Amino acid sequence: MSTVTDTTGWTPAKRLDGKVAVVVGAGQSPGEGLGNGRAAAIRFAREGARVLAVNRSIDSAEETAEMIRKEGNEAVAFKCDIRHEADIIAAIGEARRRWGALDVLHNNVGVSLGGGDADLMEITEERFDNIYQTNLRGVAFTCKHALAIMREQRSGAIVNVGSAAAVGLYPYVAYKATKAGVNAMTEQLALQNARYNIRINAILPGLIATPMAVETRARQFGKSRDELMAERAAKVPLGRQGTGWDVANLALFLASDEASFITGVCILVDGGRVLNRI
Repeated sequence: MSTVTDTTGWTPAKRLDGKVAVVVGAGQSPGEGLGNGRAAAIRFAREGARVLAVNRSIDSAEETAEMIRKEGNEAVAFKCDIRHEADIIAAIGEARRRWGALDVLHNNVGVSLGGGDADLMEITEERFDNIYQTNLRGVAFTCKHALAIMREQRSGAIVNVGSAAAVGLYPYVAYKATKAGVNAMTEQLALQNARYNIRINAILPGLIATPMAVETRARQFGKSRDELMAERAAKVPLGRQGTGWDVANLALFLASDEASFITGVCILVDGGRVLNRI
């Protein structure tokens, strides 16, 4: 297993020191680069959090947890398919059973082309339902069971990962619709849970060079990885794709006390891509 090198020059300040974080989607698809969920789990751990690395693939979750432990930080892998509420209950319960609290929930889940997304006139009922169950219903129910604990504590932070596709041009129906739903739900839950001192925000990544985004599309469109990477970078005003660290850095800020007066916002991390609507 290779060591993950952070090239951003970030110096850990222990922003999450002693806190318990559940990162849903902490594994990643095979391929080059670092996924958003794995980057967030590593970043949280470097900042002092005890991390429950949750993923449908336990092997991928364990890879993330092992990377964290090799750096001398604390992490445990946990298998969970968020399409099933019983799995969610088990995962959220494991964090409190093991560490006695739940301070941060990071919902990094999403499936599009890999789940069969397509134009409305082409998508099947089965594939639409699968994407909905993962992207929106799964996020809703992880929030539900995390909030039950956070309300008791009267504290906590939830960071949902939406997508710039929800507010910009995007050709496939299920991903766009479900990620727009994540935005709306984030705003609603933030308002309803502010009285409990719980903050809920969302990140909207744009074109990020993760294995899921790049490798899946390269296969789908019959292009080389380098060709697809260049095409995606050319669409971004800053001239490059983002990385998992770009998303993780914002996730860390929103999860930390530095964002103690921020709730109910959906923040783009897209290098200005959404400005190119034509």
